[in-house]
Amino acid sequence: MAQAAQEKVLIGASVALVAALAWVLTLMHANGMHAMDGMDMEPQGWSVARVAELFGMWLAMMSAMMLPATFPMTNAFAAINQRRRERETPYVATAFFVAGYLIAWAAFSALAVLVQWGLESAGLLNEMMAATSTTLSGVLFLVAGLYQWTPLKEVCLARCRSPVGFVLTEWRDGPLGAIVMGLRHGMFCVGCCAALMLLLFAVAVMNLLWVAALCVLVMAEKLLPGGRILRHAIGAGLTVAGIVLLL
Repeated sequence: MAQAAQEKVLIGASVALVAALAWVLTLMHANGMHAMDGMDMEPQGWSVARVAELFGMWLAMMSAMMLPATFPMTNAFAAINQRRRERETPYVATAFFVAGYLIAWAAFSALAVLVQWGLESAGLLNEMMAATSTTLSGVLFLVAGLYQWTPLKEVCLARCRSPVGFVLTEWRDGPLGAIVMGLRHGMFCVGCCAALMLLLFAVAVMNLLWVAALCVLVMAEKLLPGGRILRHAIGAGLTVAGIVLLL
């Protein structure tokens, strides 16, 4: 029992450390953006270097926001592997699962960069990565709010809120199996939270208050009791905000 408790603490500390490093990178990107605020700058082109920088920014931000809510999932995965190790059967490090999870958010980050490119090309984002159109902001809030009521959101959130059930139904052996499990869990997580993450385009991508607020919303949805009520309450609030912005 003592070893299992130590394992749980170690896994939690490791995930927390990765999340903390992601927050540090996010803060560094935000400080860099704020340092340029108000400066007379030429529009930035879409070079390979800038695409790579933006991809790193989005991936760091998504990791910072999403990893804290994975603690129950990583603990469930680690607990099963702990029992497998005690029985001297093949087991795998939780890092493989986390790697698969981050691959899913890396894919979302790549998509977010493409969306950002499209919005900038259309003149709908300024140099601080904030929407220049109230209509765009209103549509993003409205879509995010209405999505909270969809069956897809309900299914994805249910999978995120049931770590033991996910592990038991999605189990795969070996390091590759752990990566696939993490990837699948990450895909459910993306399906659950992508619309919320796209709200960053409405309020400025590197607005740290909104980044923190969305992180809290995600954790509340996934970890607190009454997930259905929270999901609908968040949806109602975002929908009202979208309608107000559009009007």
